[in-house]
Amino acid sequence: MQVLKGSNMTEQVRKILSWYGGENIGVRTNLARILNHGTLAGSGRAVILPVDQGFEHGPARSFAPNPAGYDPRYHFRLAIAAGCNAHAAPLGALQAAAPEFAGEMPLILKLNNHDLLHDEADPASAVTGSVRDALQLGCVGVGFTIYPGSSHSAQLYEQLRSIGEEARQAGLAVVVWSYPRGSGLSKDGETALDVVAYAAQIAAQLGAHIVKVKLPSEHLELPEARKIYEQYEIPRATLAERVRHVVQSTFDGRRIVIFSGGVHVETDTLLEEARAIREGGGFGSIVGRNSFQRPEAEAIELLHAMMKIYAA
Repeated sequence: MQVLKGSNMTEQVRKILSWYGGENIGVRTNLARILNHGTLAGSGRAVILPVDQGFEHGPARSFAPNPAGYDPRYHFRLAIAAGCNAHAAPLGALQAAAPEFAGEMPLILKLNNHDLLHDEADPASAVTGSVRDALQLGCVGVGFTIYPGSSHSAQLYEQLRSIGEEARQAGLAVVVWSYPRGSGLSKDGETALDVVAYAAQIAAQLGAHIVKVKLPSEHLELPEARKIYEQYEIPRATLAERVRHVVQSTFDGRRIVIFSGGVHVETDTLLEEARAIREGGGFGSIVGRNSFQRPEAEAIELLHAMMKIYAA
């Protein structure tokens, strides 16, 4: 990693920022703040701690495995101690904890959320925060979830277009959670390679600076897409090959793509996934339940191990 003389900017981060040449200086500066923070600073890779699960899944399901997580301040302490690049959370959690940790961690305000009290087949998140909220909290970016495949996807795309424009004008980075879901997709289809790659492309086309998707399986969901994958023999046997294809689907890798950790799994599984993400050209991980549901010391050890893989 070569640091440019007289600057803390590395050539790798400068290269990544060059992909966003059409953006204003505020957006590019805030992307740099994410990429130049924490243990992986300057590497072009990122590990982000997201904690929107209390809203999305409920407090007990999210925090009972490690009751310290009921307190939003715990997640700040965890992200800081582990050396994460950023911490993402909904409005209430950031308002409750950010004043105590001002300036210590780049923050991403999650601007829409979905609860499970009415868990419809075709989800649509509610807008729960604003760009103004993000600015008042000192955030570097805003986060927004879309559900490609939902019957409400057009509404979500239009909301993201409007919020994304406002965020750009304010110089904030736009991070898009792009999660395929809906009555037209099977459960396996939500993580099918063709569907995840399509979801990543949609997020990029809607102006995402950072795209968050789930790790793709070898399954192919859409019949017409299957024909193309088989005709052109698109590699998909290994996770690294599938990651590479998803990254390729975001402007040939000219957008930052990070992969979610999902439900709680064993440490060895997470580390193998991180190796595959690195090998496939992914930019890192956004790890929530797999970190904050562990005891603090174990969570820090896990996150450090993941960062060591990405720094290699």
